[in-house]
Amino acid sequence: MLNRKILTFMFITAVLSSCNGQNDKRKKMENKSTNPLLCDPATGICEVPGERTEIGNIDVKANEKPVKVIYFTDPICSSCWGIEPQLRKLKLEYGNNVDIEYRMGGLLPDWSYNSGGISKPSDVAHHWDEVSLYYDMPIDGDVWLQDPLDSSYPPSIAFKAAQLQDKTKAVEFMRELREMVFLKKKNIAKWEHIAAAAKKTGLDTDQLKKDFEGKGKELFQEDLKLAREMGVRGFPTMFFTNGAGSKEIVYGSKPYAFYETAILKVNLDTKKSEYSKNWESLFAKYSSLTAKEYSELSGTPRRESEQLLNDLSAKGSLEKLTTKNGSIWTLKSN
Repeated sequence: MLNRKILTFMFITAVLSSCNGQNDKRKKMENKSTNPLLCDPATGICEVPGERTEIGNIDVKANEKPVKVIYFTDPICSSCWGIEPQLRKLKLEYGNNVDIEYRMGGLLPDWSYNSGGISKPSDVAHHWDEVSLYYDMPIDGDVWLQDPLDSSYPPSIAFKAAQLQDKTKAVEFMRELREMVFLKKKNIAKWEHIAAAAKKTGLDTDQLKKDFEGKGKELFQEDLKLAREMGVRGFPTMFFTNGAGSKEIVYGSKPYAFYETAILKVNLDTKKSEYSKNWESLFAKYSSLTAKEYSELSGTPRRESEQLLNDLSAKGSLEKLTTKNGSIWTLKSN
């Protein structure tokens, strides 16, 4: 009974946190028609066009870890970029007991549609700038004006190809692709940028190219099929499951407590790990952090976090990349 009360309290706290201070932002984002690139920050969802379907059953085999998360995402999903702080904290606190399985959702097949006022890449630019301010995560929408993507399928297939080499490096590869498109205005549908991200994260680029043109495509289609079967229509979508088949779903970008509550609902005995919150330890784990991420991971107030990161940059410990909508700090190479 006590545990149930604790979970209820956590959930209510998360709801209040989500609602607090967001009313003005929601008003600005109202009346947006459904379009895969018009992600709704008020709900935290990038939703593909079409009718919603019921979430299907999950066939989950016994896991090596107590909790499994099936995470449907996309390389250019701005709401998925928005939950990077929460997701990184989840890995630090529950990574020993939670296995996260990344699945691609296919957000932008091509431009053969006209929906929600979006008919061409340049229509997305201002929206991404708005989303950046909402999530407090740096996004420069000018990529859609300077070198727009034709589709999110190529980087999605590249990620599936990367998973064939090393699942851990594949996640780092995805992070690098996202930093490229959201902050550096790089068209990550182009092979030159995919290859650069692969090289930086230690992947074999020749093998990646081979798998990108072969097995990666098959695996990507399997992800799309699984998404349809499970009723996924928007991103991020996370299914939290255990070996007994219990499930919880977190749909869209939510405060951290929503994800933690979902873990404990499917396995109340899941243990939380303590981790060092000083800047050296955090940058040793994640080589690049935004101010929002550092604040989430360290527990330091947002304004103090940015000041600390700026001070470390001034001392030469970190490198700072500034965009028109925020900055990111990277551990300086020796």
